[in-house]
Amino acid sequence: MVDLSAFTRPVGRLMATAQNGLEVLRYGGLETGALPSPFQIVESVPMYRLRRYFPPDVRPGAAEPGPPVLMVHPMMMSADMWDVTRAEGAVGILHAAGIDPWVIDFGSPDEVEGGMQRNLSDHIVALSEAVDTVKKLTDSDVHLAGYSQGGMFCYQAAAFRRSEGIASIVAFGSPVDTLAALPFNLPAGLAVGAADFMADHVFSRIDIPGWMARTGFQLLDPIKTAQSRVEFVRQLHDREALLPREQQRRFLASDGYIAWSGPAIAELLKQFIAHNRMMSGGFSIRGDLVTLADIDCPILAVVGEVDDIGQPASVRGIRRASPQADVYEYLIRAGHFGLVVGSRAADQTWPTVAGWVKWLSGDGRMPSDVVPMALQPPQGSDTGVPLTSRLVHGAGAAAELTFNVARSAADAFITANKSARALVVETARTLPRLARLGQINDHTRISLGRIMSEQAVATPEGEFLLFDGRVHTYEAVDRRINNVVRGLISVGVRQGAHVGVLMETRPSALVAIAALSRLGAVAVLMPPDADLAEAARLGGVSDVIADPGNLDAATRLPLRVLVLGGGENRDLDPQGNPNVVDMERIDPDVVALPGWYRPNPGFAKDLAYVAFATVGGALVARQITNFRWALSAFGTASAANLERGDTVYCLTPLHHQSGLLVSVGGAVVGGTRIALSRGLRPDRFVHELRQYGVTVVSYTWAMLRDVVDDPSFVLNGTHPVRLFIGSGMPTGLWKRIEEEFAPAHIVEFFATTDGQAVLANVSGAKIGSEGRPLPGGGRVELAAYDVDDDLILEEDSGFVRLADTNEVGVLLAHPRGPVDPRASIKRGVFAPADFWVSTEYLFRRDADGDFWLVDHRGSVIRTERGPVFSATVNDAAGRIGAVDLAATYEVKVDDRALAVTALALAPGGSVPTADLNEALATLPAGVHPDVVHVVPDMKLSASYRPLLGPLRSGGLPKPSRNAWYRDDDTGVYKRLTAAVRTELLGEGSAR
Repeated sequence: MVDLSAFTRPVGRLMATAQNGLEVLRYGGLETGALPSPFQIVESVPMYRLRRYFPPDVRPGAAEPGPPVLMVHPMMMSADMWDVTRAEGAVGILHAAGIDPWVIDFGSPDEVEGGMQRNLSDHIVALSEAVDTVKKLTDSDVHLAGYSQGGMFCYQAAAFRRSEGIASIVAFGSPVDTLAALPFNLPAGLAVGAADFMADHVFSRIDIPGWMARTGFQLLDPIKTAQSRVEFVRQLHDREALLPREQQRRFLASDGYIAWSGPAIAELLKQFIAHNRMMSGGFSIRGDLVTLADIDCPILAVVGEVDDIGQPASVRGIRRASPQADVYEYLIRAGHFGLVVGSRAADQTWPTVAGWVKWLSGDGRMPSDVVPMALQPPQGSDTGVPLTSRLVHGAGAAAELTFNVARSAADAFITANKSARALVVETARTLPRLARLGQINDHTRISLGRIMSEQAVATPEGEFLLFDGRVHTYEAVDRRINNVVRGLISVGVRQGAHVGVLMETRPSALVAIAALSRLGAVAVLMPPDADLAEAARLGGVSDVIADPGNLDAATRLPLRVLVLGGGENRDLDPQGNPNVVDMERIDPDVVALPGWYRPNPGFAKDLAYVAFATVGGALVARQITNFRWALSAFGTASAANLERGDTVYCLTPLHHQSGLLVSVGGAVVGGTRIALSRGLRPDRFVHELRQYGVTVVSYTWAMLRDVVDDPSFVLNGTHPVRLFIGSGMPTGLWKRIEEEFAPAHIVEFFATTDGQAVLANVSGAKIGSEGRPLPGGGRVELAAYDVDDDLILEEDSGFVRLADTNEVGVLLAHPRGPVDPRASIKRGVFAPADFWVSTEYLFRRDADGDFWLVDHRGSVIRTERGPVFSATVNDAAGRIGAVDLAATYEVKVDDRALAVTALALAPGGSVPTADLNEALATLPAGVHPDVVHVVPDMKLSASYRPLLGPLRSGGLPKPSRNAWYRDDDTGVYKRLTAAVRTELLGEGSAR
């Protein structure tokens, strides 16, 4: 008998294949007969629709719904991803476990009016509004669950709300530290540059349609995509085998992808890849600055062991970014999409999520595989998806092996050339700035107003000014400056006028200073706590710009007061003072610009600002030209390597030279954001670092001591700071700051008032050194110096001799730009008719070429034993572990000078005598102080510099266990006793 099955089976298989294939061609897939899970549209607005799955039965006696979980999809995927299959989909499994599932559906933006103009902030605010709705309807805090970018939305919305109304966050493969492990371990530098370029030049012009989103997602794993298609074709004859996975296949192949708006992509690339602000903080949501450090609800991060898109290292960044939250992780052996869809997700992910929600609701125990996330993963184990996991996972092992071997070889090459690459990158960033600085001459047009105009043209939507938790763009600030210029013109202020600025640090103060610069007037920066009448006299002030808070003080001056800032509806002068003009009431649109007005007319040689300092109790005016400002601004931007992703934190007031020249100047030239502070508030310092995403902190002298000594100072988790930049930081405090804020380091500047000499310790490797001359800042030399006769030494030829290595010398600067007529000018110094300015500061230069401040020429303490150089002693004493500040000063006893060093210690610190002797044993220059003592505290100036007057007025220290004298016979320090003190005083008395 003939077995016909041998003939009919292939024919039947062929017929089944043809029939099923025709159905796929006609309808896009096989008809499964599956029905979606039931849901109700609870809220429908243009931005989203809010679905409630399995709406509760409202009949009497019906079971109460469980805890609400609001699920959030990424922008490129349909909200239907949560219900791909009813039996194995997220909403069905959660409902069966007693959870109340909700889904926010952002819809397809290309099908909604204005949808393709949506940005990230629109999605985050919409999610926050949906949380309010769910909470109101359920009377329960809401658990947020988001996949991939949807999880990022959950984090961002929780930070935006400061976790209000949120019970927990569950994020599936959601990157946080995006630069820790990029997809396929792309180099971070390449990704940052590409993200910035794509955001600015590509997605600012185009959107991504649904088909392109689908193609891009499939290309992320082309081998798996091809395998799935081959497997589908191979089983096309077996309908029963295909049906269980057909809905998932159709979702991934076509139905699951939607359009993606260009502005949303651009914002994603810029804020969270190029600038990595999920980690650093300071990302903007409709102008509000937000940080993940504000999240304090529990977090469960679902980590895919072989997820090459949301890589484990990136996902685990949430632990460091949210130090206030209890962060847990659930590790599952799955790829990116397998975290939430498929049999493994149905069997493992969603039961675990249900258990997590119930545990937090007090119903059951924590799932066994959920563990606290480590702050720092084991060394070497979290730098991306491991090679071994890739080899085991999927059929593309050989291809992936080849890829990883090649990448490993590339990594080895990159590591070997790391220093060279860093040098090239730094040079590429700094060379244009230094080149521009080097081209500046007296007749170069350059000013604060001009640079701000350039930045506003180059990046009008770039974030620039941060204040009180809000962000302002370059274009908005520039427009405000132009409006104020028109207001000034309308009240008669002209180019060259000297106008006082009496304002607290706030955006309107910066705008006023920039507007005067743009007008070509001189901004006289009046300290609110100084003698204002004397400041007005020294600055030649004709008018004063004041904010409402300083109005009373300003009206006491015999000058016209121009009030700026504080709102428009104000009754500033109920008695009708004709000398008060409310600038906010001037309509800039009706002001006609006069023929003489040209914006930003200032030359480098022109006087731009007048600042003030107190010297010997008297107020002294410091003239600052546009060149001096530009030198500091370009120098700061170059030395700090500032770039667009940075945020500079300005702690010093704008009337202080450091605030205007270093913080504002460096930020404007670098194109970075600048965060203005209302003053140093130690209790707010750490929070503002994270809120603003501060990467560079400016300081003066001992300012940061108030921060680290504050009882509330706790630096939990990570922080965004990479650099502290300023001048005068004591060596003891320097060490503490680097320890507390590791791996951040310090760039220390030294600059003379006229800016003719600028040094910078860029590497920070030598604590206490002033570094080397800043490129583009002009030439400096160290002239040999006889300290006993207070003379600059000459060679036999008559020219000045250069100081040898580690020999004390006077710092001379070859001037660039205008020279202060009060400066000490030297001619014929190293060559006939050459021209130098003496800074009057004493330095030594070590064998590596680094400069170390020794003292000011007029401040050397000349004792019977020899000269004592205060800066040298202070640096050495600061190396004692417990010492924060050291100040060396002169105490006169009859006709003798004694050198006394006061030490201020860190909280709980003490100074063993052995440590003191070791620190002062080998001073590099000068002799040792006569007496050293510990003081409870030091009074500091407005710039946080130790005040010597109060110390000097105390005379010779009294005997104590924390006071020592130098025994000349043994050369060591011993406890200061009453007998020794009497001997030091002789028959006279300290005064």
